[in-house]
Amino acid sequence: MNCNPFFEIEPSFRRLFVFGAGGFGREIAWLVGQSWGAAVEVVFLVDNPEYVTSPVNGVPVQLLDDVAKCDGDRFVVAVGDPQLRRRAVAGCLSAGLEPAQLVHPRVEMSRHVSLGDGCVVCAGCILTVNIVLGEHVHINLDCTIGHDVVIGDYATLSPGVHVSGNVQIGRDVFIGTGANIINGTACAPLVIGHGAVIAAGACVAKSVDPGVMVAGVPAVRKR
Repeated sequence: MNCNPFFEIEPSFRRLFVFGAGGFGREIAWLVGQSWGAAVEVVFLVDNPEYVTSPVNGVPVQLLDDVAKCDGDRFVVAVGDPQLRRRAVAGCLSAGLEPAQLVHPRVEMSRHVSLGDGCVVCAGCILTVNIVLGEHVHINLDCTIGHDVVIGDYATLSPGVHVSGNVQIGRDVFIGTGANIINGTACAPLVIGHGAVIAAGACVAKSVDPGVMVAGVPAVRKR
């Protein structure tokens, strides 16, 4: 039985540019290696000449302005902050690169899941049914997402986040490690507004206004 309809046994690209050579960039390089071994070449991209270094974990580091695109090249952005990710995506698109979708082979999801361009779903995640992920969404290690969830463009779920059913997560939302989002209902989904920040370990049991930060158990507004 195929538990991951988005995983490509044969990759549709042969070179992946990963913007950002930090921790998450190195994890994405590992994801690619776990998925396809040496069949896909990984290159780290940076936007500042001062960040061009010797290879990181064996992966070359290249300046975005120096990219020589070939047909079939793809990119993802390994930047956790949603606003910084937006800027990095704009730079990669301006360079003529096309976004990839990356889903680790050890992800379980149904065919009733929709992924936008640039999404990254890491190992150990479970996505059930009737779920929509927008563009350039990051779902980090060991997250679970229940039924009837919509996640907006550029949102970040840090490792170990659990989202119950009937939840709507807006654009540019950042959810910290180990947070729990309690379910809404079909008639009244729990809504996390655009640009909100959910602190690590928070338990969110009611809707969150746009642009605010909540923390604690139960989560309350901090700013």
